[in-house]
Amino acid sequence: MGFYVMAEANVNLFVEYLNPESKEKVLFLHGWPGSHRLFEYQLDDLGGHKGIGCIAPDQRGFGSSDKPTYGYDYDTLADDVRCIIDQLGIKNITLVGHSTGGAIAIRYMARHHGYGVSKLVLCAAAAPSLIKRPNFPYGQPEEVIIDIIEGTYKDRPKMLKGFGDMFFYQYISEAFSEWFFQLGLEAAGWATAKVAITWIKEVLFQDMRNIHVPTLIMHGRHDRVCLFPLAEAQNNEIRNSKLVVFEESGHGLFYDEKDKFNKVLLDFIRA
Repeated sequence: MGFYVMAEANVNLFVEYLNPESKEKVLFLHGWPGSHRLFEYQLDDLGGHKGIGCIAPDQRGFGSSDKPTYGYDYDTLADDVRCIIDQLGIKNITLVGHSTGGAIAIRYMARHHGYGVSKLVLCAAAAPSLIKRPNFPYGQPEEVIIDIIEGTYKDRPKMLKGFGDMFFYQYISEAFSEWFFQLGLEAAGWATAKVAITWIKEVLFQDMRNIHVPTLIMHGRHDRVCLFPLAEAQNNEIRNSKLVVFEESGHGLFYDEKDKFNKVLLDFIRA
């Protein structure tokens, strides 16, 4: 079942909701530059086979959601999540965030005091900082992100192709690669660039210290986007967290090792 939730005047967010009658609820926050469809194989398994209530929105600017020219900072994106939770009236959910979705999930937990969330899952999360900083030498060089921003405005398809080439560690078919590429093209160019600008501006060190729910961290050993030391930093800073390493995965661990991913996620939800 797909429908729209109003985040604010003239900004509607598309939400896919499977099994709303289920008492088990999982809210998926996708990464940049895709949409909720990145979680297709989790929705198939957890929603289609296991009967779990799966809520999968498209962030503003991406997928089928509205694409305003503003609101791509983590505070606003976290507030969008609160609007979804409030309007659907859901509680005791497991909040799952991949990549930038993981960063948004962390900001949500801090900014909204974990409202409605009983468990948190971070997969290949862009936290505490996607880029290197004087106090954090483990991220990407800032120039890499500047190249992405400039590439978005100069030749977005080429930029997306290059990003897709580094996303997965396992073999993917040409057809799958094209599918992934098309997901990126669904986004607005300005949204694509402005989220990348947010990576440079935002840090989440204090946010992580304000998380008080059981937290599962899943990260691919061969992640070339959110480098593996980010996962270790998350594990060190978030109380009551557990790190599960995906030895044969890159950034797209939800597909590189999807059977393991789905099992670990389901076990955590039902623990």
